[in-house]
Amino acid sequence: MPSPDLSILIIDENRIRASIMEEGLREAGYARVAVIHDVNEVGRTITQTMPDVIFIDLENPKRDTLEHFFSLSRAIQRPIAMFVDRSDGTMIEKAVEAGVSAYVVDGLKKERVKPILDMAISRFNAFSRLSRELEEARSALEERKIVDQAKGILMKTKGLSEPEAYALLRKTAMNQNRRLIDIAQSLITAANLLGP
Repeated sequence: MPSPDLSILIIDENRIRASIMEEGLREAGYARVAVIHDVNEVGRTITQTMPDVIFIDLENPKRDTLEHFFSLSRAIQRPIAMFVDRSDGTMIEKAVEAGVSAYVVDGLKKERVKPILDMAISRFNAFSRLSRELEEARSALEERKIVDQAKGILMKTKGLSEPEAYALLRKTAMNQNRRLIDIAQSLITAANLLGP
């Protein structure tokens, strides 16, 4: 459950809609709510305040305005809830690709603000976890390829079996107090320098 101590930034050129969102958040117990009405100030305000969550409300979003927010979304890595009056499939797809956590079409009511906040944070956390797991899997796969290549070099040059080559890499890493991947990478670099 999100903490009431979250700092939330509301971006909305329409002051009435912004006040509806702000009121909904304050009634839900969130005290650290800031509002800006000038979309041109968005980048600077986000950099200065580094909010935990961003609510963006766009009445009739133009494509270039949306593209600006989407590039911003990719850069800041924060939960973003975007409210629009109408939308098309392409815009929703671009919003999701950019990491917008909640894309809400024609649904700004004070009572909905808190559940949308909760959903945006939950989706953002799930997406972040998946991205991290994917990066860890890619990294592990890359490391495995490097270790396999190093084992291959040892098997060829020293006439070792695969388990023996791995054991030698491991023993060397332990003796030098270094990671196995670092020893493997060093061996590959050395073999490339010494090879034909």
